[in-house]
This record gives sequence, structure tokens and C-alpha cells, in this order.
Amino acid sequence: MLDVGVRRAGMREWAGLGLLGLPTVLLGLDVTVLYLVLPSLSAALDPSATQTLWIMDAYGFFIAGFLITMGTLGDRIGRRRLLLVGMVAFAVVSVFAAFAPSAEMLILARALLGIAGATLMPSTLSLISHMFSDARQRAVAIGVWATMFALGMAAGPVVGGALVEILWWGAAFLLAVPIAVIVLACAGFLLPEYSDPQAGRLDLVSVALSLATILPVIYAIKRTAVYGFGVLALLFVLFGGAAGVLFVKRQRRLASPLLDVTLFANRAFSAALTVLLIGLVGVGGTMYLVTQYLQLVEGLTPFAAGLWMGPPALAMFAAAIGAPLIARRARPGIVMGLMLGLSVVGYALLAVIGTGDSIRVVVGFTFIYLGLGAIAALGTDTVVGAAPASKSGSAAAMSETVQELGIGVGVALLGSLTAALYSHRMAETSQASTEVAERVTGSLSGALSVAERVSPRVLQAAQEAFTMGVNIAAVTAGAVTLVAVLLCLVALRHLRPLGEIQEGETDQR
Repeated sequence: MLDVGVRRAGMREWAGLGLLGLPTVLLGLDVTVLYLVLPSLSAALDPSATQTLWIMDAYGFFIAGFLITMGTLGDRIGRRRLLLVGMVAFAVVSVFAAFAPSAEMLILARALLGIAGATLMPSTLSLISHMFSDARQRAVAIGVWATMFALGMAAGPVVGGALVEILWWGAAFLLAVPIAVIVLACAGFLLPEYSDPQAGRLDLVSVALSLATILPVIYAIKRTAVYGFGVLALLFVLFGGAAGVLFVKRQRRLASPLLDVTLFANRAFSAALTVLLIGLVGVGGTMYLVTQYLQLVEGLTPFAAGLWMGPPALAMFAAAIGAPLIARRARPGIVMGLMLGLSVVGYALLAVIGTGDSIRVVVGFTFIYLGLGAIAALGTDTVVGAAPASKSGSAAAMSETVQELGIGVGVALLGSLTAALYSHRMAETSQASTEVAERVTGSLSGALSVAERVSPRVLQAAQEAFTMGVNIAAVTAGAVTLVAVLLCLVALRHLRPLGEIQEGETDQR
């Protein structure tokens, strides 16, 4: 039967959704805005290879580290209040990032942006969950929310490419300032305040344990990406795992836990989180490589490369809006599984590209984005719908944690896999000087930076080596995505079409 007896959202709620879309777009922009800005940024700040990875990853990793804390904090102090505090902090730190004088300062700014962003992401999603109590309206609203984040991710390269050509690389960060002004001006009459009156005090020991769980594991991943898996990385993983065990035990004892770990007993909640994590690992790493391919292999300007990303953005928009509408008549798990199957087709196309294959690259990435749009909308709705209203901040935080972690892990792992394959293939290239040889074997951007000192044959070999790395990374991402397809079709097959519940059931999944 249909879900009846709940209040349907009106004009104020839909206008509020539009306002919440602004910080959501901004968060998506900051995930990918550096993809096409990176060459200009590297020329200005001259970061090392390790610093470049930290510049790219610090934002997403620190968001992932602090999301659980901030999501629960919003349940306690008020989700609108946390949103406004985070918006101010994000704007201030963005100005700092725009004028960072060195790679070290930019890494610090990106880390602080991640912490500020961690206040925004669960606030927007949990407010949507509170504003839209009707299951069908909520699914569409979350689809719009996912679309706005996806739009930000997709527009990041375009915006970054345009700004770096018109102004300078730092201008990409200044978009946060006007958005913050609009949100601060309109939130009071468009967004309701909501907090859990029985949430209790924030447990600082749990906060410390959550950070001790996530951040060491993140560091181990990054270290492995650069140096390979060694003893130090293993120690960090073991430390994070031990902290995680203590964290879970403490949450089970607390009357007001930082994270309600009993949510994981819900099969839909756990399976949807896993699908989101796997899906974003593939997309995050592949997008990083595709944007580099368009610039460094195909020789496109940042702005032109950004425009080539337009078709994937439109595909993601269509999937994020269309999937919840289709899921009113078809089972959400089946919809997600079939759409992720299209992503596998996209990875297969990327696995066979060569140099001079811009069209095939864009077509392949368009298929990948179709799957991403579907799981971002329906997967997030499944996670939020599985939690009671008082825990929506915690559920939203978990959804965003796995997505941000997935993007960061994807960039680190697929990016480092491509880099390792490139270096191995170029290792035997002989050069006139050690300095030039190190540039050529270190990265494709390094080889292009000394283009006038090497032969065209060497540059062509470097571009082919990078493209081969993209091929292997695409095969890896496609194989992992197949696991997510099976998970959707098996573990989420029991979910009924949106809005249909049986007698006596709640809206929780």
C-alpha cells in the first residue's frame, strides 16, 4: 500500500531545498575543482608528488574523519545552527586557501576546509530528511540534493578551468564567499531548526576514538599509495583497528552514543553504505585520471577539458533525478544494480582507450556517471530512510563519510596505481641528465615540463605510458563495481518501490 498519513512538503520546504543546494554544490565543487587547476597550481607552488596527493586528498579525508562527530553534534545543538557556523568557517578558510603562499599552507587550508565541510554535509542532508517526511517526496528531494552535489563535482573542472584561464588558480576557492552570504541571509526563514531533545551531551572520548579510528587508516592508505605497503602502514592500520574496536564497545555502552552502531544491523543500511563506498572509489579515481588525460595527453586547455566533462554532468543529473522516479514503480535495488551495470560498460570503454581517444573517454565516463547518479540518490535515501528521525544526522554523516572516503581512496589508490605503472614503463628511458630523467620518470606532467629538453619520441612514450595506466585503473575500477552490482541485486532486492509500505510498518527500511 502507499505511505499515507504523513505531512507533504509545501513551497517553503522546496524553497529551502533550493537554498540547501547552494552549500551542497559548493562541497561538490571543492572535491573536483582542483582537477583541472592542478597544472597551473603546480607551476605556481611547485609541490612535490607527495604534496600534490595531499593537496588533492586532504579535503575529502578530513571531511571523512570529522563527519560522524559533526553529524551527531548537529543532532545536539541544532542542524541549522551547525550549518550556519560551518558556512562562515568554510568561507573564511576558502579565502585563506585562495591566497596560500606555499604548498604546505594550501595543504593546511584544504584540511581545514575538510573540517568545515564536515559541518555542512550532514546538516544539509538531515535537514532534508526532517523537511520531507513523505517517502516519495523525500526520495525526490534527496535526488535533487545528490544532483546538486554531483553538479558541483561535474562543474568543478569546468569552473576551475575557466577561472584559471581568466584569473588565477586561487580564484576557484573564492566562490564560497557569495554562497555563504546568501545562505546566512535566507536560512532564518526558509530552514527549520531541528535537534534531538534527548540526545544528551557530546562524548569527547568517543570523538577522540572516532578520529583515532579513521585518520590513521587514511594515513596508511596514503602512505601505501606513495611508498607501498610497509611496516609503518601496517602499524597505523592496526592502531586504527584497535581504536575502532574500542569505539564500537563504547558506543554500545553509552545511553547517547556518538554513533548508533545498532543501525548497522539493518541490512539495507549496511548494504547501501557498501555500495556507495565501492561506487565512489571507482568514480573518484577515474575522474582524477580522466581530467589529467584530457589535459596532459590530449593537450586540451583547462577550460576546454572542463567543457568535455559536460555530457557526463548531464548524465549524472538525469540519473539522480530519474532514478527515484523509476523507483516508484521498480525496486530500488534493481534500479541501482542496472544503472551500475552501465558504469561497468563505461569502465570497459576506458580500458581500451589510446592516445587521441577523447570521444571514447567522454562516452565512457558518461556511462560511469549514470551509475553514480543513481546510487547517490537511491543509496543515500536508503541509508537515511533506515534511521529514525532522531538519528538522521548520524545516518547522514555515515552516508557522507563513506562517499568522501571512497573518493579519497579512489584518487589515492587508482592514481598511485597509474603512477606506478607509468614510472615502471618509463624507468628505462635514458636522458642527458639525472634531473631530466627524474622529471620524465616521475610523472607525465613532469615530462611535459621538460618537453624542450627531450625528444618527441620520449614525450609520446610518456603519454602512452600514462594512458596504459588509465587502462589498468579502469579495469580495476570496473571489477570492483561489479561487486557493487551484485550487492544491489542480492542484498537490496527486498526493498519495495518508494512509497509502498505494509500495514504496521514505519518509513524505516
